[in-house]
Amino acid sequence: MFFFLLNLALADLGSICTTVPKAIHSALWDTRNISCTGCAAQLFFLLFFMGAEYYLLAIMCYDRYVSICKPLHYGTLLGSRACAHMAAAAWASAFLTALLLTSNTFSLPLCHGNALGQFFCEIPQILKLSCSKSHLRELGFIPLSACLSFGCFVFIVFSYVQIFRAVLRIPSEQGRHKAFSTCLPHLAVLSLFLSTVIFAHLKPPSMSSPSLDLALSVLYSVVPPALNPLIYSLRNQELKAAVWRQ
Repeated sequence: MFFFLLNLALADLGSICTTVPKAIHSALWDTRNISCTGCAAQLFFLLFFMGAEYYLLAIMCYDRYVSICKPLHYGTLLGSRACAHMAAAAWASAFLTALLLTSNTFSLPLCHGNALGQFFCEIPQILKLSCSKSHLRELGFIPLSACLSFGCFVFIVFSYVQIFRAVLRIPSEQGRHKAFSTCLPHLAVLSLFLSTVIFAHLKPPSMSSPSLDLALSVLYSVVPPALNPLIYSLRNQELKAAVWRQ
């Protein structure tokens, strides 16, 4: 779990560093200009780090499943080599997905100006600037990434169904509480990440407005990576004691 937390922290740090420094620079120097290369790089790294975070959260769900449902096999199913392979697969999948989506998005011709309505570059805002017919080229890769993301989501739901069934069969209340407590940080981080991303990208068009889109962009790109360390740190007894003293 600590190995996966290290990878999750790196993904969170990368996600924050992709958007926040440029936003601070734009606010301090009162400019919103960004080069096409800079925009492409920002989009790629944002997709890369957020994709890696999602895949790592799915792997961490498998870690919780094995530790609760198959505790005697934990050492063999999740050895150091297996953990390294799963983490490498998460980063590699995120890299390929980000590369395909970024290259295909920036191959579209812009027909409606070059002014984005957000403080960072994201695919929906770039598609609004392109010709309507060219959207068909983008739709080739979106279902591919959507199927991969949906597959991870189904895996997460199935794993937690098995986890809850195993926990409810534990006879002692203390044992059930201990098992649930190991899952609560992961559930909180996963719920925060998925709810903000899904609402930001699947909200009805009637709800769309520049101010709401900006708020939702901040909500899913900045808030989850910033809160993840705090959520996982709350299990640290020394930190909890320090917070209560304050």
